[in-house]
Amino acid sequence: MSVEIALRAARVRYGPLEALHGLDLPVPAGTVTVLLGRNGAGRTTALRALAGTVGLAAGRVEWRGADVTRLPAHERARRGLCFVPDLRAVYAGLTVAENLALAAPGADAPDATAPYPELVPLLSRTAGTLSGGERRMLAVSRALLSRARVVLVDEPSLGMAPPVAARTYRMLGELAVERGAAVVLAEQRVPEGLPHGSLVHELRRGSRASSGEPAEYR
Repeated sequence: MSVEIALRAARVRYGPLEALHGLDLPVPAGTVTVLLGRNGAGRTTALRALAGTVGLAAGRVEWRGADVTRLPAHERARRGLCFVPDLRAVYAGLTVAENLALAAPGADAPDATAPYPELVPLLSRTAGTLSGGERRMLAVSRALLSRARVVLVDEPSLGMAPPVAARTYRMLGELAVERGAAVVLAEQRVPEGLPHGSLVHELRRGSRASSGEPAEYR
């Protein structure tokens, strides 16, 4: 199981507060990795550190063994990293169709809406007028439509109905199993339907408290 991207002894500070305390987090390719923990555990900060949207106070980020700690977020995106944050993950002033076009340039409407047919009647609506669940479907579509090697999603099913959430986790699992992507999900509880071989790391106060298989944490 090869490591695609990793945090090595990563420390992140927000002013006087340290959000990550020397976190070591290897993320294998072709696998779903779940970062489990309560609010404030460091899950979101770990994703942001991998994505490059927050800087490290110490430690490093490695991508296929190369040190990319100083590589800015937009350059990581160009190299094949897709980050879907929990908030402000869509362009509120653009229509659903325009948001999808940014995620998959050149794709026609049926291809772009394939992950979520529920978005078809909403194509002309501006994203800012959607419900929370609809916005989340639109945001996760970025990851599902991309050809990214690293996919980071903060609480994928936020606001979704249970059947849509189940479909979402199945499709994210397919990104890892069928496309070989390194998929990292930040969650408060372990979701159902993860593919065989998925990993769970429980974070507490910015450190890794334990690691194991999903069944151990349900």
